[in-house]
Amino acid sequence: MRIQPLPPDTLDKEIRPVHDEIANLIGRSQSQVTMIDATGALLGPFPAMLHYPQFGIPALSFLRALDMHATLDKRVREVAILTVGAAFSARFELYAHEIMAEAFGIAPDIIASLVAGNHPDGLSEQEAIAHTIARVLVAGRVVPDATYKRAVLLLGQDAVAELFFLIAGYCLIATILNGFDMPVPEHGSDMRAFS
Repeated sequence: MRIQPLPPDTLDKEIRPVHDEIANLIGRSQSQVTMIDATGALLGPFPAMLHYPQFGIPALSFLRALDMHATLDKRVREVAILTVGAAFSARFELYAHEIMAEAFGIAPDIIASLVAGNHPDGLSEQEAIAHTIARVLVAGRVVPDATYKRAVLLLGQDAVAELFFLIAGYCLIATILNGFDMPVPEHGSDMRAFS
Protein backbone atom coordinates (compact mmCIF):
# COMPACT_ATOMS: atom_id res chain seq x y z
CA MET A 1 0.00 0.00 0.00
CA ARG A 2 1.50 3.28 -1.12
CA ILE A 3 -0.94 5.58 0.66
CA GLN A 4 -2.79 5.19 3.92
CA PRO A 5 -6.56 5.37 4.47
CA LEU A 6 -7.61 8.70 5.95
CA PRO A 7 -9.66 8.64 9.18
CA PRO A 8 -12.55 11.09 8.83
CA ASP A 9 -11.44 13.21 11.80
CA THR A 10 -8.19 14.02 9.94
CA LEU A 11 -9.94 15.40 6.85
CA ASP A 12 -10.33 19.11 6.19
CA LYS A 13 -13.74 20.72 5.84
CA GLU A 14 -13.72 20.50 2.01
CA ILE A 15 -12.95 16.76 1.87
CA ARG A 16 -14.93 15.51 4.89
CA PRO A 17 -18.33 15.86 3.14
CA VAL A 18 -16.96 13.80 0.22
CA HIS A 19 -15.88 11.09 2.65
CA ASP A 20 -19.27 11.12 4.35
CA GLU A 21 -21.16 10.93 1.05
CA ILE A 22 -19.08 7.93 -0.06
CA ALA A 23 -19.58 6.23 3.30
CA ASN A 24 -23.35 6.73 3.03
CA LEU A 25 -23.46 5.44 -0.55
CA ILE A 26 -21.47 2.29 0.15
CA GLY A 27 -23.43 1.72 3.34
CA ARG A 28 -26.60 1.56 1.24
CA SER A 29 -25.28 -0.33 -1.78
CA GLN A 30 -22.34 -2.46 -0.60
CA SER A 31 -22.87 -3.05 3.09
CA GLN A 32 -21.76 -6.69 2.72
CA VAL A 33 -18.22 -5.56 1.82
CA THR A 34 -15.65 -4.20 4.27
CA MET A 35 -15.10 -0.73 2.82
CA ILE A 36 -14.38 1.18 6.05
CA ASP A 37 -11.81 0.37 8.72
CA ALA A 38 -12.17 0.62 12.50
CA THR A 39 -11.14 4.31 12.44
CA GLY A 40 -13.88 5.14 9.94
CA ALA A 41 -11.40 5.53 7.05
CA LEU A 42 -12.57 4.45 3.61
CA LEU A 43 -10.74 1.57 1.92
CA GLY A 44 -10.23 0.38 -1.65
CA PRO A 45 -9.93 3.15 -4.26
CA PHE A 46 -11.28 5.81 -1.94
CA PRO A 47 -8.07 6.75 -0.05
CA ALA A 48 -6.45 7.73 -3.37
CA MET A 49 -9.49 9.77 -4.30
CA LEU A 50 -9.39 11.63 -0.98
CA HIS A 51 -5.59 12.10 -1.01
CA TYR A 52 -5.83 13.58 -4.53
CA PRO A 53 -9.26 15.23 -4.65
CA GLN A 54 -8.44 17.25 -7.76
CA PHE A 55 -8.61 13.93 -9.65
CA GLY A 56 -10.60 11.80 -7.23
CA ILE A 57 -13.69 13.98 -6.95
CA PRO A 58 -14.27 14.14 -10.73
CA ALA A 59 -13.68 10.38 -10.90
CA LEU A 60 -16.22 9.87 -8.11
CA SER A 61 -18.75 11.99 -10.00
CA PHE A 62 -18.39 9.70 -13.02
CA LEU A 63 -18.67 6.57 -10.88
CA ARG A 64 -21.69 7.95 -9.04
CA ALA A 65 -23.38 8.63 -12.40
CA LEU A 66 -22.84 4.98 -13.35
CA ASP A 67 -24.76 3.93 -10.23
CA MET A 68 -27.45 6.63 -10.31
CA HIS A 69 -28.42 5.87 -13.91
CA ALA A 70 -27.93 2.10 -13.81
CA THR A 71 -30.44 0.12 -15.84
CA LEU A 72 -28.43 -3.05 -16.42
CA ASP A 73 -29.38 -6.07 -14.34
CA LYS A 74 -27.17 -6.29 -11.24
CA ARG A 75 -25.91 -9.74 -12.24
CA VAL A 76 -24.92 -8.45 -15.70
CA ARG A 77 -23.07 -5.56 -14.05
CA GLU A 78 -21.23 -7.88 -11.66
CA VAL A 79 -20.18 -10.22 -14.48
CA ALA A 80 -18.70 -7.26 -16.37
CA ILE A 81 -17.00 -5.87 -13.26
CA LEU A 82 -15.46 -9.23 -12.30
CA THR A 83 -14.23 -9.64 -15.88
CA VAL A 84 -12.48 -6.27 -15.67
CA GLY A 85 -11.10 -6.98 -12.20
CA ALA A 86 -9.67 -10.31 -13.37
CA ALA A 87 -8.06 -8.74 -16.45
CA PHE A 88 -6.29 -6.20 -14.22
CA SER A 89 -5.71 -8.58 -11.28
CA ALA A 90 -7.20 -5.81 -9.15
CA ARG A 91 -7.34 -7.46 -5.74
CA PHE A 92 -9.75 -5.10 -4.00
CA GLU A 93 -12.09 -4.91 -7.00
CA LEU A 94 -12.24 -8.71 -7.13
CA TYR A 95 -12.68 -8.98 -3.36
CA ALA A 96 -15.59 -6.52 -3.27
CA HIS A 97 -17.36 -7.78 -6.35
CA GLU A 98 -17.03 -11.46 -5.55
CA ILE A 99 -19.10 -10.64 -2.46
CA MET A 100 -21.57 -8.53 -4.43
CA ALA A 101 -21.92 -11.16 -7.18
CA GLU A 102 -22.71 -13.78 -4.56
CA ALA A 103 -25.24 -11.42 -2.94
CA PHE A 104 -26.99 -11.08 -6.32
CA GLY A 105 -27.21 -14.84 -6.72
CA ILE A 106 -24.36 -15.64 -9.08
CA ALA A 107 -23.22 -19.21 -8.47
CA PRO A 108 -19.86 -19.69 -6.72
CA ASP A 109 -18.41 -21.73 -9.62
CA ILE A 110 -19.27 -18.93 -12.07
CA ILE A 111 -17.68 -16.35 -9.75
CA ALA A 112 -14.56 -18.51 -9.40
CA SER A 113 -14.29 -18.88 -13.17
CA LEU A 114 -14.72 -15.15 -13.78
CA VAL A 115 -12.13 -14.25 -11.14
CA ALA A 116 -9.70 -16.69 -12.75
CA GLY A 117 -10.15 -14.86 -16.06
CA ASN A 118 -12.07 -17.66 -17.74
CA HIS A 119 -15.36 -17.79 -19.65
CA PRO A 120 -17.70 -19.68 -17.33
CA ASP A 121 -20.52 -22.00 -18.29
CA GLY A 122 -23.94 -21.18 -16.92
CA LEU A 123 -24.15 -17.47 -17.73
CA SER A 124 -27.44 -16.11 -19.06
CA GLU A 125 -27.32 -14.69 -22.60
CA GLN A 126 -27.16 -11.15 -21.22
CA GLU A 127 -24.41 -12.04 -18.77
CA ALA A 128 -22.45 -13.87 -21.49
CA ILE A 129 -22.55 -10.93 -23.90
CA ALA A 130 -21.48 -8.53 -21.12
CA HIS A 131 -18.57 -10.85 -20.31
CA THR A 132 -17.57 -11.09 -23.98
CA ILE A 133 -17.68 -7.31 -24.44
CA ALA A 134 -15.69 -6.71 -21.26
CA ARG A 135 -13.02 -9.20 -22.37
CA VAL A 136 -12.75 -7.56 -25.79
CA LEU A 137 -12.45 -4.05 -24.36
CA VAL A 138 -9.93 -4.85 -21.61
CA ALA A 139 -7.82 -6.55 -24.28
CA GLY A 140 -7.69 -3.18 -26.07
CA ARG A 141 -9.71 -4.32 -29.07
CA VAL A 142 -12.71 -2.91 -30.92
CA VAL A 143 -15.99 -4.69 -30.22
CA PRO A 144 -16.78 -6.62 -33.44
CA ASP A 145 -19.97 -5.66 -35.30
CA ALA A 146 -21.55 -9.08 -34.77
CA THR A 147 -20.90 -8.85 -31.02
CA TYR A 148 -22.26 -5.30 -30.84
CA LYS A 149 -25.42 -6.25 -32.78
CA ARG A 150 -26.00 -9.26 -30.51
CA ALA A 151 -25.55 -7.07 -27.43
CA VAL A 152 -28.04 -4.50 -28.75
CA LEU A 153 -30.52 -7.29 -29.45
CA LEU A 154 -30.14 -8.72 -25.94
CA LEU A 155 -29.72 -5.54 -23.89
CA GLY A 156 -30.86 -2.60 -25.99
CA GLN A 157 -28.69 0.15 -27.42
CA ASP A 158 -28.80 2.39 -24.32
CA ALA A 159 -27.87 -0.51 -22.05
CA VAL A 160 -24.93 -1.40 -24.31
CA ALA A 161 -23.70 2.18 -24.01
CA GLU A 162 -24.12 1.92 -20.23
CA LEU A 163 -22.09 -1.30 -20.31
CA PHE A 164 -19.24 0.42 -22.18
CA PHE A 165 -19.14 3.22 -19.60
CA LEU A 166 -19.37 0.71 -16.73
CA ILE A 167 -16.40 -1.23 -18.09
CA ALA A 168 -14.44 2.01 -18.52
CA GLY A 169 -15.29 3.06 -14.96
CA TYR A 170 -14.07 -0.19 -13.47
CA CYS A 171 -10.91 -0.05 -15.59
CA LEU A 172 -10.33 3.33 -13.92
CA ILE A 173 -10.91 1.86 -10.47
CA ALA A 174 -8.65 -1.12 -11.21
CA THR A 175 -5.89 1.19 -12.39
CA ILE A 176 -6.11 3.31 -9.22
CA LEU A 177 -6.15 0.20 -7.01
CA ASN A 178 -3.15 -1.32 -8.76
CA GLY A 179 -1.19 1.91 -9.03
CA PHE A 180 -1.47 2.55 -5.30
CA ASP A 181 -1.20 -1.19 -4.49
CA MET A 182 -4.34 -1.10 -2.36
CA PRO A 183 -4.80 -4.31 -0.32
CA VAL A 184 -7.81 -6.40 0.49
CA PRO A 185 -8.99 -6.13 4.11
CA GLU A 186 -7.56 -8.91 6.26
CA HIS A 187 -9.99 -11.37 7.77
CA GLY A 188 -10.00 -11.14 11.55
CA SER A 189 -8.34 -7.74 11.59
CA ASP A 190 -9.79 -4.60 13.11
CA MET A 191 -11.64 -3.88 9.87
CA ARG A 192 -15.41 -3.73 10.05
CA ALA A 193 -18.12 -3.77 7.45
CA PHE A 194 -19.96 -0.48 7.25
CA SER A 195 -23.62 -0.75 8.11
